[in-house]
Amino acid sequence: MRQEKVNLLAGTDAGGIRDVIPGFSLHDELALLVQAGLTPFEALQTATINPAKYLNMTKSLGTTEKSKFADLVLLDANPLDDIGNTKKIFAVVVNGRYLSKKSLEKMLADVEAAAKKN
Repeated sequence: MRQEKVNLLAGTDAGGIRDVIPGFSLHDELALLVQAGLTPFEALQTATINPAKYLNMTKSLGTTEKSKFADLVLLDANPLDDIGNTKKIFAVVVNGRYLSKKSLEKMLADVEAAAKKN
């Protein structure tokens, strides 16, 4: 499909797939796309600009530019060097709110503790 220039979209983070946790699964999907022959840049595009193109929303989504909506994952290492670096999360910006690695780890711990109670 890549050789035929088919625009691919990431999809495991869409929800509704049994035993797939949105967000976490995207890291694995990106790695599988690279393993299948995409470059790390092309794999990242499946979760950023390609969906914006598909939805005809490139004026507001898909890239980080002034006046666009953007949730960001700030990394400790370059995913273009190794797609596995998408898991080296330093912080996240979501809806304009900065979430440090420490606050993300606490959120995950709270969810894990709540899941164990059930």
